[in-house]
Amino acid sequence: MLPSSSDPDCIHRLILVHESKKLNTEIDLRHSPFNLHPLTMLQLLHRFLSPDHSSLKVCGVTTPEDANELAKIGVDALGINFWHESRRYCPLEEARKFLPRLSGNILRVGVFVNADPDLPRRLLDEGLIDVAQFHGDEDYSYCEIFSGEGMPFFKAIGVGPESDMTEVLPYQATALLLDAPAPDVYGGTGRTIDWNTAASFVDNPSSPPVILAGGITPENAAEALFTSRACALDVASGSESTPGVKDFGKISALLDALHCPPQ
Repeated sequence: MLPSSSDPDCIHRLILVHESKKLNTEIDLRHSPFNLHPLTMLQLLHRFLSPDHSSLKVCGVTTPEDANELAKIGVDALGINFWHESRRYCPLEEARKFLPRLSGNILRVGVFVNADPDLPRRLLDEGLIDVAQFHGDEDYSYCEIFSGEGMPFFKAIGVGPESDMTEVLPYQATALLLDAPAPDVYGGTGRTIDWNTAASFVDNPSSPPVILAGGITPENAAEALFTSRACALDVASGSESTPGVKDFGKISALLDALHCPPQ
C-alpha cells in the first residue's frame, strides 16, 4: 500500500487533501502548457515506483525553465532541494513560483536534510510537493511522524559493504533511496555505490521499492538499472552542466538509457 501507513484512514485523508486542491489549481492548469487532464499524486507515485516501469528522477532543480522542460520531455519526477547548504538549494519562495503549475504532470519531490518536521508536513499539506525525501540523519521516530499520518516519503540511505536491510525497515518509508555514504555532504557527490548491494535490497521481500542514486550518468545508467533492478534512477550531478543547471542533452540520454540494455 502506498503511501506507507498502518492506518487506512490516513490514506483516505491524504487522497481527500490532494483531491480538494484540484479546485485551486484548475485555473492555473488552463493556462499551463501541460496536460489539461493531469494524473493524481497517487497515480504519479505508483507509476514512479512500479517495477514494470523504469523511472527517472532528476534532482537539484533550481529554475522554472528547467522544471517545465523536465515535465514536457517525460521525466517522471523532479527533486527540489530545500537544504540551504546544498549547491543546488532552491529557496522556498522561488519554488512556490513554479511547483503549483507542475501538479499532475510530474512527481514533485521536496528534498530535506534534518529539517524541522513541520516544514515537509506543511508543504505536503499545501500540495506544493507530492513526496518528501529525507536525505539527512533523520531517525525512526522522525520518519514515524510521516508514516503514521500516511504522508509519502523516501528515505535516503548511505550504502556501504556492511549495509544491513534490517536496519532500514523500521523507517517504514514509501521507498528507499540508496546513495553513496558521504557524512555531512548528504548527496550529490557523484560517487557510485555497489549496484549488486542495491540488488540485494531489491531482492528482500520485506523491502519497499528501491531508488538508485550515486554517480549515475548517461554512460552507466543502463548498466546501473540492469544490475540493481531498482524501480528508478535518481540523478543530480549526472544531469547538469554545473550544479543546479540542467543539461538536457544528458537528460535525454538518460531517458534513452532507461529502455536500452547495457552495452
